[in-house]
Amino acid sequence: MQAAYVEPAISPTPYLNQIIVRTTTVASTHRSLPEPTVYLVSANEQVHREVTESMEDLEIRVVSFFSEVEYLSTPRHDAAGCLVLDMELCGASGLEVQRRLLPGLHPPIIFVSSSCNIRSTVSAMKSGAIDFLTRPVDPQALAGSIRMAFQQDYRRRQKKIEQESLHQRLSLLTPREREVLRLVAQGHSSQGVAAILEVSPRTVETHRQHIMRKLGIHSVAGLTRFAMESGNL
Repeated sequence: MQAAYVEPAISPTPYLNQIIVRTTTVASTHRSLPEPTVYLVSANEQVHREVTESMEDLEIRVVSFFSEVEYLSTPRHDAAGCLVLDMELCGASGLEVQRRLLPGLHPPIIFVSSSCNIRSTVSAMKSGAIDFLTRPVDPQALAGSIRMAFQQDYRRRQKKIEQESLHQRLSLLTPREREVLRLVAQGHSSQGVAAILEVSPRTVETHRQHIMRKLGIHSVAGLTRFAMESGNL
């Protein structure tokens, strides 16, 4: 499998157009079975060659962009990924771009730079970067950092899916059922919940049965765990 690298034309503009077309085509082709992807942002054509050639033998998919604007304006398919960001971007430093990218909406970042600047390295890592690599990039070091980034992004995505599932199930409950869920999860008996809500214990039991049926939970312990995970305590 070839990395998503396109030989540059004389100027970057037609190269960018080729990249966008290639990115859209590949994303459509792999929509049913998305694969982890490296998004590379650099204004330097040599950086594009170094990174994509390093990843070809490992069959890691690379999609290239010449600017932050191009990266942000191109749809990304829903799969684990990482962002390889050139510290020496035209118009803005890599650190400025990192600060502008909202956490959770973009994959983990790996910086590449032509020189090692301790202050920049520390700043990048404090802001959550996976690694800071100097050029020429060691292919093995880059591959190890990319795999680490993929794993981190995969865990983030799984957590997001789980949270969305929890909130979707929670939305099935009525306001009164949520109240009963919270009180039961806090350890109150049916009689205790009934006293707090000023209803009969039988009514509380009915609510609890409805809650368990809607959530697919069969024990008070399960209700407690669900309430904790969904933030309903």
